[in-house]
Amino acid sequence: MALTVETSRSIPRTADAVGFAVATTGAVPRQLGLSRAALTAHGFDSKVGQTLVVPSSTGPTYIAVGIGDSRKADANAVRDAAAALARACSRRTHVATNLVDSVALDARSAAQAAVEGFTLATYRYTDLKSSKGSAPSTLTVTTSSARERSTETGVERGRTTAAAATLARDLANTPPAYLTARILADRAVEIARATGLGVEVFDNDKLEVMGCGGLIGVNRGSTEPARMVKLTYTPSDPQGHLVMVGKGVTYDSGGISLKPSDASHGNMKMDMSGAAAVLSAMSALKALRCRTAVTGYLMCTDNRPSGSAVAMGDVLTFRNGKTSEILNTDAEGRLILADGLSLATELKPDAIVDIATLTGACMAALGAKIAGVLGTNQSFIDQVKSAADKADEPVWQLPLERSYRRLLDSNVADMKNIGGPYGGAITAALFLAEFTGDVPWAHLDIAGPMNVDGDDGWLSRGATGFGTRLLINLALGFSKPKSNR
Repeated sequence: MALTVETSRSIPRTADAVGFAVATTGAVPRQLGLSRAALTAHGFDSKVGQTLVVPSSTGPTYIAVGIGDSRKADANAVRDAAAALARACSRRTHVATNLVDSVALDARSAAQAAVEGFTLATYRYTDLKSSKGSAPSTLTVTTSSARERSTETGVERGRTTAAAATLARDLANTPPAYLTARILADRAVEIARATGLGVEVFDNDKLEVMGCGGLIGVNRGSTEPARMVKLTYTPSDPQGHLVMVGKGVTYDSGGISLKPSDASHGNMKMDMSGAAAVLSAMSALKALRCRTAVTGYLMCTDNRPSGSAVAMGDVLTFRNGKTSEILNTDAEGRLILADGLSLATELKPDAIVDIATLTGACMAALGAKIAGVLGTNQSFIDQVKSAADKADEPVWQLPLERSYRRLLDSNVADMKNIGGPYGGAITAALFLAEFTGDVPWAHLDIAGPMNVDGDDGWLSRGATGFGTRLLINLALGFSKPKSNR
């Protein structure tokens, strides 16, 4: 059920649950009917994301929501508090809250964060369920008259960014039979036309003529053809040109290098999360009046074993003419991104970012909550990190250690597609760097945070849509990177 979000100067009479923010200091909202000592006695000490439900027999249910130090609460704190409120009233229909007016943070940022947190915490993928469950249908954000206009702006921005992240989650949660490369391309066309993007789709014949041997090679084992989707967003008088490239492997069996039959294999429908993030982020740019020109490439295929599949020892030739010996068909993401990065480089943009569920090595290094970021230009990497911080989508910079490049040396081609048992996230990035030329480039490896097993703050179990809001922030705040010194 779609969530309706509105603003009001007072609590609507139709609200059946009201969340009152409680800070670590200051007065406790009188509506709760509890003193600070009583709250403490119930184990509630106002930490960010804590909730305490106060039932009522005559009116709406009141919920105390911890916000921490209201003077220091940032957007991440408001987002987490709103997510906690959403989970505490999941069976209510109309929820109201004063979260925005409870913090010193500017109203626009607070309102956007509150809408994001509440919306994303109530998310469930129910397309294939006979029972859709229950969730609030209306959220009212109360605001003072002085902050009303900024609150309304923030609410609208929050609707847009949360809708983009929800779209990315829906795409990544969709089973592979329901989201082939062709279906994903068709969806991209629909979304592009609805959100003011230019769109062009390339089939196998066109890809062959273009020399995209990486994408064609990975697709060889499948009965479903590949697709590449090019998206364009061009505002008037753009302040820079950013290219986004997303890995869109709609199902990854590993190919001839077949994956083991374990829980992670069941999540390989999500191996297109990078392409989902690019598509979803770009769908929000016009509504947010982005001033940066953005081009997106979605590299879409599945990776299957068959008699026609790429074999170990085969050599593929990419769009930029470089060749790779294939020694692991499960290292396929870098092969399709190579063609996308080559095309991106030909546009001579100000910067390129790619996003992919690329390596288990990155997940081993950083765990399931943090994405890795590597690249060739520190100024641009810093922009990516700043965009990640604002989205509360954490990244950690790993070194693009050039001395490891020799691990990719091949006797029969320009390079191998794997670099040995250690430093796999770095050697994968070094492989990709071969296709970026002199353009400032950053690579996001989201293999860890693509999925969560259970609800965690604004994250809901299943696909996370990680990277969508990060990319939105990156495009909105983009500036031409400084040269490396």
